[in-house]
Amino acid sequence: MSGRKIERGDQTREKLLIAAVDVLGRVGFDGATTRMLCEKAGANQQAIAYYFGNKEGLYLAAATSIGDGIKDHIAPLRSLVFARVEEARSGTPLGTDEARRLLTEIIQRMAALFVSSRSEPWARFIIREQMQPTTAFRCLYDDLMGPLLNICDHLIGTLLDEDSASEHVRLRTLALVGSVLMFRMGRASVLAALDWETIDDNGLAAIEALVVELVGSIAPASPNVGGA
Repeated sequence: MSGRKIERGDQTREKLLIAAVDVLGRVGFDGATTRMLCEKAGANQQAIAYYFGNKEGLYLAAATSIGDGIKDHIAPLRSLVFARVEEARSGTPLGTDEARRLLTEIIQRMAALFVSSRSEPWARFIIREQMQPTTAFRCLYDDLMGPLLNICDHLIGTLLDEDSASEHVRLRTLALVGSVLMFRMGRASVLAALDWETIDDNGLAAIEALVVELVGSIAPASPNVGGA
């Protein structure tokens, strides 16, 4: 009996998180009521207080669940790249070929997630936090976005032969990641511009090929650029 109760409890908690990501992404924290959230989850009114303390606790837990979902999607590659970058920092440097390959793989993995239907409710939630940051933004940034950007900084710094902490390298990282985020955050414009009905397997293959081009173009500036 106790095992079954725990399982039902876990299911209720998960349903509340799924509902929170969807509802809070659509109407925001202020627009969502506990009644709306519980009705969407099929849970009773006391469930939010029981599992999360209050609506704010559920909101922060929803942000954490989004981060966990993204990390799960890229987990094996993320671990490999993070470990290799840490090794490079402590002694065995990355070559440009290896840095380009790792950067291509991680951006392609992110692209595959961004264009999938799974990321749609996450995107609405994240866009709200980008426009009007709350404490949930820190959950997303400190645990997920920041470390990923930092790793990309290191790889791009290697390709540019520049300090990975420089403003220029960080701008290049943001531009690269942003170009892939466009396929989720600007999905309607992407479909209209490309005359696509949806982003299917062929579309994803085209985006992944684009990632190869974008990463392949990252190289130190020619010494003649800006010269007489």
